[in-house]
Formats: sequence, C-alpha cells, structure tokens
Amino acid sequence: MRYVQRMNRDGAAQLAREYWFELLIALMGVAGMAELVVGRDYPGAPTKSLWFCIPALGVLVSPLLLRRRFPFAGPAAYFVLAPLLSVIDPLLVPFVGSLGVVGLAAAFMLGNLRNGLQAAAGLGLVTGSLLFIVVAIPGEQTASQMAFIPLRFVVAWIAGFILRERAERAEAAEIRATVAERERDAAARVAVAEERARIARELHDIVAHAVSVMVLQVGAVRHKLPDELSDDSEALRSVERAGRTALAEMRRLLGAMRDEREEVSFVPQPGLDGLDSLLEEVTRAGLPVELQVDGVPFPLPRGVDLSAYRIVQEGLTNALKHSHATTANVTVRYALDELQIEVRDNGVGSSTTDGLGHGLVGVRERVKIYGGEMSACAANGGGFVLTTRLPLSGDRP
Repeated sequence: MRYVQRMNRDGAAQLAREYWFELLIALMGVAGMAELVVGRDYPGAPTKSLWFCIPALGVLVSPLLLRRRFPFAGPAAYFVLAPLLSVIDPLLVPFVGSLGVVGLAAAFMLGNLRNGLQAAAGLGLVTGSLLFIVVAIPGEQTASQMAFIPLRFVVAWIAGFILRERAERAEAAEIRATVAERERDAAARVAVAEERARIARELHDIVAHAVSVMVLQVGAVRHKLPDELSDDSEALRSVERAGRTALAEMRRLLGAMRDEREEVSFVPQPGLDGLDSLLEEVTRAGLPVELQVDGVPFPLPRGVDLSAYRIVQEGLTNALKHSHATTANVTVRYALDELQIEVRDNGVGSSTTDGLGHGLVGVRERVKIYGGEMSACAANGGGFVLTTRLPLSGDRP
C-alpha cells in the first residue's frame, strides 16, 4: 500500500512538473469563473447571465491547454475569441482580472514561437485584439488606456521573443558542442586505428626477423640430420614450411595495413641505442635535452626497445611543438622487471595532438601492448611530464 501511495505521489509530482503551465491556465480559468460568480452585482460586471459568461470563459481559455499540439493556433485563438466575446458583452473580458494573466501568457507564447512569420503575425493579432477590446468598453477611453493596456501584452510578446532567441542560440551551441564531441570521438578512433596499424607495421620487421632466423636454423639442422632420422627430418621440414607460410601471410597482412601514401622505409627500426642521435636532432631543432640513465643498461626485447624509443620521440615532439619549452629532460630507468621512461619539459603545457591527430595516442597504445602504465599531465612547478612504465617478462635476449 505504501508503495502504491508513493508511486501515486511521484506520478502526480512528475505530471505537475511536466504540465505545470496547463495547470496554471486551468487554475486561472477557474479563478475567473469564481470572479464572475462573486462579483455578479459589482459595478462594471458583465451584463450577460452567468449561463453565458461562465461557458464563454471556458471556451476562451481552453485553446491554451492545447498549446503543445497547436503552438500557434492555441494562443492565437485567445486573441480571436476575446474580441468576439467583447462584441457580445464588452465588459466580460475587462472585468475578469485573471484573464489578464492568461492573456499575458498567450502573448508570451506567440512571441516565443520559432517560426518568425507566425511570431510576427501573433504580434499583430495581440495588438489589434487588445485595441478592439479597449475600444469596445462602454464610455470614452483615454489615450493612456489606448496605449498602455495593449503595451503590457506587447511587452509580454517581446519577452517571449527574446527568450526564444536565447533558447535558439543555446540550442545551436549545444548542437555544435555535440557535433564537435562526436567529431573528436571519431577522430580519436581513427587515430587509434592508424596508430595501431603503424605499431603493427613496425613490429612486423621484428617478428619477421625472428621467424626468419628460426626457419633458417631449422633448415640448417634438417640438412645435417643423417638419413636414418628421416622422421625427424620430415618433422623439421613441416616446421620450416609452416614458418615460411607464416612469413608470407605476415607480408600480405602488412601490405593490407600499409597506407598507399606511405613510403617504404628500408632503415632498421631504432631502439634506445639511438637516443643520442634523436636528442641531437631535437637540440638542433631548438630544444636542448639532457639524458639521464638510472640503473645498469641491459639488452631489451626488440619490441620493448622500439616502443621505448618511440615514447621518448613522441614526448620530445610534443614538448618541441606544443609546450613552448626551452629545456627538456629524459630519464630512462632500468629495473630488474620493468623499464621506466620520463620526459619532462619546462613549457606551458602540452597537447595530446601532434597536428596529425595522433599525439600521445601512440604512446598509450604502445604501453597498452605490454601491459604497462602511462601518465601525461602538468608537472608541479610548471611544465609537462610524460611517464611510462613497461614491464619486462624477464626473458632477456
């Protein structure tokens, strides 16, 4: 029972939040009917009977309850019906004070229309309707009444028009932000795919070299086997054949991933032993770099060695192009089970893009391959720092 009561309360609250305007209009209509009943004998009361005035008031207000389905016709009907009622009883509309609130709301809705022609037509309808109602009131009307009574409704129309302009600008800004976010997400996905393909192409040479060595060694062993070990020789022949097939398939895969615009490079893939040349190039480009090596260097797995070089290269590229740094420091720490790399500069911050849409995406993908960790953020005291940790399997070449 409590659950049902709570659901009823929540449903009523949600209904009130969604249809609060319609409820307000209905309340104003009921209040207007109460005014007619209570003030029936007051001076300036309508001359027609309540049997006419109360239903007429309901007919006048009810089109506003359909504003969601008829955003123009609903509020416009108010300013069409009000002058018609003034023809029948000129005192009905001016006497009911709550109708003034309803009329202001209707004028606001007409000004708030997204269709500019409909909003302009609504302004003319509001002005003409109010002038007709004021003129129809018995007695002589002053110039101030002729001007300021319609002016209130015109101000309500202007308020709706201004808010509509602001809402449209806010909606347009939100749409642009959504589109920009989608474009960034799409660009990020493209950058990740391109970087993964680039990493795969680089690692192809390493894997292909290792498989080639294995195939050659198996072939050499097979040729040295005596004839009585023909079964073993055939097994090695199968291994050799599988290795050559794998190399052929890898070449086909590499050809499928290669960009047609990319030139084929015949230079061996670099490693940490080529850091000195890299630092010299960056220094000649205008960014002095200091290298610090902690621990005792030892041969790294070829893939880790290549990834470590690319990480340093990417960190220095970001510092050179985006952070406006004057100096940079590279630290390489050799540990028993991991390799740590830190690239730090004294610039104003770095960007995650390098103009080609890649940026630090490549670093993140390389670190992910080996199950490592990466962080790129502003450093305490200024500058930018890129840190990575590459776990080592323990099997050193």
